[in-house]
Amino acid sequence: MEQEQVTMTAEEKAEFEAFRAAKAKKEAEQKAKEQRELYSKMVDEEIENSIPELSSLSEQIKTTKETVYGNFKTILEMKLEIFASKIKDSQRSHTFTNSDGNKRITLGVYVTDGYRDTVEEGIDIVKEVISGFANSAETESLVKMVLKLLSRDAKGTLKASRIVQLRKIAEESGNERFIEGVKIIEEAYQPAVSKQYVRAEIKDEKGQWKVIPLGMTES
Repeated sequence: MEQEQVTMTAEEKAEFEAFRAAKAKKEAEQKAKEQRELYSKMVDEEIENSIPELSSLSEQIKTTKETVYGNFKTILEMKLEIFASKIKDSQRSHTFTNSDGNKRITLGVYVTDGYRDTVEEGIDIVKEVISGFANSAETESLVKMVLKLLSRDAKGTLKASRIVQLRKIAEESGNERFIEGVKIIEEAYQPAVSKQYVRAEIKDEKGQWKVIPLGMTES
C-alpha cells in the first residue's frame, strides 16, 4: 500500500497532536474504568463463592468442638471427682495426655478480667496510703510501681495478674490500711467467661510438642 504524505502547518500539527493525546487519554480512562468494573465483578463473585464455604467450615468447627467437649464430659467429671483435692475451683483449663505421652488435648475457657463498682473504693484506699509515704528515692520508686500496677488497659480494666503483685507489696509493707484496700479490690474481682477453646497437640520426631492448627490464622 502506498503511503501518502500529508503536509500540515504548525498549527494543524498542534491540533492533530492535541486530538491524538485526547483520544489516547479517553481510551486509557475507558480501559481503567473497565478494569475497575472487572475487579468489582471478580470480588463479588469470589465473595459469593467463598462465604458459603467459610460458613460451612465454621459450622463444622463448632460441631466438632461441641463433640469433643461432649466426649470428654464424663472424663472431666471423673477427674473432678478423683482429684478434687488437687484441682482449684478457679482452674480454667484441663489437659489430657495419652498413655504414650505423644498426644494431648486441652479444654479450657478464655476469661476476661472484670470488677464490680466497689473496686474504686479499694483503689482510692491504696492511693490514699501511698500518697502518705515519706518522700525518698526508695518510696518514690514504690509509689511508681504501685501506680503502674493500678493502671488500666486499653479497655479500662485492671489486670488481675497485677493485683496479685500488688497484694505481695501490700503484705510486705505490713500496712493494714494498704492490705485492706487491696483486699477490697480482690473481692470486687468479677471475671467473665468469653468462650471455650480446644487445643490439640502431638509430638514430632524430635519429641517437641506441635500444635495442630485449628484456626484460619494458624494453618
